Amino acid sequence: MTSVPRLFLCFLLLVLITAGGASAQPTVDEPPDVEIELNAGARSRIRLALPAMTRSAGMTPAGEAAAKELEQTILDDLSYSGIFDVQDQQILSVLELTGDRAEDFPMYRSLGNQVILTAEIAEAAGKVVLEARVLDLANFRSACQGKRFRGTYSQARKIAHTYSDEVVTCFSGRRGLALTSIVFSSNRDGNKEILIMDYDGRDQRPLSGHKSISLAPAWSPAGDGLAYVSYFSGRPSIYWVELSTGEKTALIEDGQHNFSPSFSPDGRNLVFTRSTAGNAEIFSLRRGENELKQLTTNRRIDANPAWSPNGREIAFTSDRSGAPHLYVMDIDGGNVRRLSREGTNNDGAAWHPDGNRLAYAHRHERGNRFDIAVIDVVTLENKILTAGPGSHEAPSFSPDGQRIVFESTRAGNSQIWVIDAGGGNQRRLTSEGENFAPAWSGFAE
Repeated sequence: MTSVPRLFLCFLLLVLITAGGASAQPTVDEPPDVEIELNAGARSRIRLALPAMTRSAGMTPAGEAAAKELEQTILDDLSYSGIFDVQDQQILSVLELTGDRAEDFPMYRSLGNQVILTAEIAEAAGKVVLEARVLDLANFRSACQGKRFRGTYSQARKIAHTYSDEVVTCFSGRRGLALTSIVFSSNRDGNKEILIMDYDGRDQRPLSGHKSISLAPAWSPAGDGLAYVSYFSGRPSIYWVELSTGEKTALIEDGQHNFSPSFSPDGRNLVFTRSTAGNAEIFSLRRGENELKQLTTNRRIDANPAWSPNGREIAFTSDRSGAPHLYVMDIDGGNVRRLSREGTNNDGAAWHPDGNRLAYAHRHERGNRFDIAVIDVVTLENKILTAGPGSHEAPSFSPDGQRIVFESTRAGNSQIWVIDAGGGNQRRLTSEGENFAPAWSGFAE
């Protein structure tokens, strides 16, 4: 039996259900002397020493726990950034340090380090305080502006992420990912619900709570909430959840089958799949208005739309050529052109932030497994990023375009993984239950 992507399969089944009449259930000191070059190829990493952060005496157990979390999170963030090769206190323990910078800095340099991050963690009035600075080991000058943060114990990870992102920006000139989030669908509690987690897979927590089937989350461009599909009302409808309050409202709940939402870059419009009379087509809706606009009219299935970053195009999947492939059209439904040619099944397009590439699930001519691929929308050049066991689907780019999050069965059941946009450094983010359809947020404002 041949295999089709899970999302596209939903629409094939939906056509059969609808046709049969059944109802679906459910402060800058000086610029750093150390420079880093970022390009599409190899990246030179900064050698950064991260000795143990000093602690104020007499910290409470809560303060000590927050301090440990601060220190570990900064280490993890910088190590995972792709900008630094970090030497932590375990590696640095071979050095016989004196506490005198003039003597200690050459020893750090003897291990190949170029910069050092020094930090002190204190406790004041029931809050944790971080003071940190990155210094150039060659001349003792500040490579990045010193920073001081103060917050509650529960804010330790956010403080660490905030500082880590500032260090990444200082050396790379681009924004860090540590404050971004990933949403996904999970069945870990018995129902498929929408969950959210930090970019590194930590702090996984529920968002939807319908006790039904909820899937296909899509971030609003402002990052204040997301649209998603739920069977809460009986048939698949599109809902909105406000992140600050958790309040949920229906965006499209009209008794029809509505799937796979995607926002326009300005957040004012929504494009989605809608099945009527046994056929799936692409529709758009202006938020706050009830008037729908049909963008495709085809006897075959058109599904899984994705609005482009420049706001002028929509990518989607269609089997109008006989098998599911990627297409792109103008936002009024005109100028439709086919992108993918290789393989027997291509689905789930996700735009790179630059608008020039799409990641998607690709099935080869032989075999039933899917891989994550990237296609250039101008040259149509393809690159396969994944390999090995399992099937890999539902990609989503990080807001800097450097990584892709996706679902994979390589570990047996479906889990969320992340990979570098060039194809390396695969990392698993989830393990509880089965997890699907991740979507990476924009940068935190």
